[in-house]
Amino acid sequence: MIGKNKGLSWLVGMASVIIILTALKTAESIVVPILLAIFISILSVPFIRLMERHSVPSWLAIVLMLGVWIALLLLFFLMLSNSVQIFSNNLPKYSKGFNDLLVELSPLFKYWSFPFFEPTLNKHFNSESIIQFMAEALTGISVFLMNTFLVLFITGFLLMEESSLARKFQAVWPNSEYKIQAITEYFKQVNKYILIKTAVSFATGVLVTLLLMFLDVDFPYFWGVLAMLMNYIPNIGSLISAIPPVFLALINVGLFDAFLVMSGFIIINVVLGNLIEPRLMGFKFGLSPLVVFLSIMIWGWMFGPVGMILSIPLTMIVQIALFQKEDTRAIAVLLGNNVPK
Repeated sequence: MIGKNKGLSWLVGMASVIIILTALKTAESIVVPILLAIFISILSVPFIRLMERHSVPSWLAIVLMLGVWIALLLLFFLMLSNSVQIFSNNLPKYSKGFNDLLVELSPLFKYWSFPFFEPTLNKHFNSESIIQFMAEALTGISVFLMNTFLVLFITGFLLMEESSLARKFQAVWPNSEYKIQAITEYFKQVNKYILIKTAVSFATGVLVTLLLMFLDVDFPYFWGVLAMLMNYIPNIGSLISAIPPVFLALINVGLFDAFLVMSGFIIINVVLGNLIEPRLMGFKFGLSPLVVFLSIMIWGWMFGPVGMILSIPLTMIVQIALFQKEDTRAIAVLLGNNVPK
């Protein structure tokens, strides 16, 4: 009877998760800005606390932090506009380099009995298709930037609420120091994970930018920002962010430089992602490769590209929450990458 009840509980739990995920997918336009606002708020809190320790009023610290985010957003927009302008001006050069590459690879395609490669590439990778792709990408980015201002608006309210959160917990559980301590510890671990992940991602973006500047690949700052964002997606994200600069180096500089770009990406991500980041994390959380893959699929299906970028941080936050309670700790262990002794 106990086994049946436990099995029924698991089924009810799984059904509840499916219903919740479906509801979140339906409310994607509302949930995505809120998730981004929460993510930005978590990154902002340590800097606000630092300013408060130096006698900066709480409201002024929040305003300054939001000003920094707006400045970064405008800087990204200016960089993007400049990159698009340069790309449009250099489009004939890129088109010629791509056609020359096709001519060089044509004997190889024929030798390996791939005659359909050349007409297919010529059909989908010409000036008209590239311009159309750029127009669609710019439209999507414009919508994203408009949503980002909404995200920052929500972030401001979240940061104002955060300052009184501890007092609210104390009011809800006046005689339960354990619960308050557990919630505080949970937020500390989430803060630690996101800050370290962001710091490593930022370092990845800086190193990628320097590498591409050294190899004279066009748009190094843009590819650096892309590498920083995609670094939140383990393994797959690094490969995706490497494809455009490698392809650009291949048609614009040469095969050897494209090889150097790919090698540089691999070295940067192996050193930072596999050696430095685990040492900085220093706690027992981590996701198995299967969970990483499924997280990217599920969050990407629910919230699109934003969901893919935030998939691992979101899953890690869930894992940390599951680890806080004895009843759900087994699920956290199953999600993890390491087998406990």
